Amino acid sequence: MLARILSLPLILILTGIGALAMFVPAGVATATRDWDTARAFFYGALIFLTFTAMIGVVTAGHSPKNPARSHLLALLAAFTALPLMLAVPFYESVGNTRYLNAYFEMVSSLTTTGATVFDDPMRLSDAEHLWRALVGWMGGFLIWVTAIAILAPLNLGGFEVLSGARSVGSGSGIDQITRIADPALRLQRYAAALLPIYGALTLGLWVGLLILGDSPLVALCHAMSTLATSGISPVGGTTGSESGVGGEFLIFLFFAFALSRKTFARDNAEFGRTRLAGDPEIRMGVFCAVAVPALLFLRHWAGALEVDAAESFWQGMQALWGSIFTVLSFLSTTGFESGDWEAARSWSGLATPGLILMGLALIGGGVATTAGGVKLLRIYALYKHGARELERLVHPNSVGGSGQTERSLRRQGAYVAWIFFMLFAISIAAVMLALSLAGIGFDDAVVLTIAALSTTGPLAGVAGDGLSYAALSDPAKLILAASMVLGRLETLAIIALLNPEFWRG
Repeated sequence: MLARILSLPLILILTGIGALAMFVPAGVATATRDWDTARAFFYGALIFLTFTAMIGVVTAGHSPKNPARSHLLALLAAFTALPLMLAVPFYESVGNTRYLNAYFEMVSSLTTTGATVFDDPMRLSDAEHLWRALVGWMGGFLIWVTAIAILAPLNLGGFEVLSGARSVGSGSGIDQITRIADPALRLQRYAAALLPIYGALTLGLWVGLLILGDSPLVALCHAMSTLATSGISPVGGTTGSESGVGGEFLIFLFFAFALSRKTFARDNAEFGRTRLAGDPEIRMGVFCAVAVPALLFLRHWAGALEVDAAESFWQGMQALWGSIFTVLSFLSTTGFESGDWEAARSWSGLATPGLILMGLALIGGGVATTAGGVKLLRIYALYKHGARELERLVHPNSVGGSGQTERSLRRQGAYVAWIFFMLFAISIAAVMLALSLAGIGFDDAVVLTIAALSTTGPLAGVAGDGLSYAALSDPAKLILAASMVLGRLETLAIIALLNPEFWRG
């Protein structure tokens, strides 16, 4: 029976999982005697499970001619069409909102963006907050699995930098995925291997936050949001939690899983044998987490001297911790703001510009993690290429060392990384233009575009001086929803779908 279910199309399996997940908020709503919410999610689960079973009977035994293309299309459909179903019980439960807002919320959650049109957390019930966090958590796990099972064999999602391939979505990549294993078997294998890790990490963080004083709902939502880097919170972020600095420190430790895939899996042949401390993504992440707060701290310290503010060691430590936590949070594209971030901004009497956080979100986390952005490995490849070019200015006839892998990373890897970076820049310009046509000002359009394409929804509220998604027009919300999908799948995957070689059978 299980084998027959797993042989169904990927989008149908994801639909069934989404329908089954609706029983979770239904159970929570029942426990809190919120009968309207319980009925909305319970009936939604029954209806969509029935629908999934009917379609499953029709499509049983169907095998696509091109499995790689089928699964990549299913991944695109998962982020665009699946939220249509996930939004139905949420829309019926909230009641005083429009379906477009519910759809925007589900796209934001499933892509782990975390942008919300509900500025007041009290407007949603416990079950509705849990549903947002649960959808984000499932979206994070989907990214974990599909990155290595679907995108890696196609040289997409950052893996093109490791392989040094000059073309993406090419016929050779498709031949490779069919030679190694059927994509469905790869999905089953990696899902079975990664689900215990993903669940255990979430459970461990949840228990830790409970011990530190958070309520069960807040601890669970923050645990799922941290692992999925969605930044979804029922209390407006870590600033509204009861765990305080201890909870922030615990969440800070789990940000490491968004910096490099090596923190939870070692299945890459090229970098799998190196130590974690020598991983280029970890080194780039640690460098950003150290250098940026240090510069902010020195800037604040100099500003405090200028205004003759009373120097305090603990005030300085609060400002430093607020900078470190917030910097790594936005680098991992989670978007949690430290409770001491305001102290870091006001300690010297100078406002920290949101441009720094926007730059960190653009850099993003590691390849094949839940983080968005350009990705640390691409930045590392461009850095190595730039360092080599500077070296050649001094020694034109020198030979670069560090082994074949590093040489490939500096050459072909930097080549495709630069292509992606330029495509990302063009995407920013295109989305900003679309938002401007929808009536958004330039400054707000910049913040909203970067927040959507880097999948860092809370960035709008922090860097945009209280910019609200609820105040946006319907066209602007649809543009941002499409941008979230583009930022999650990345431009190269969309281009691969448009590649004629990809469609030739």
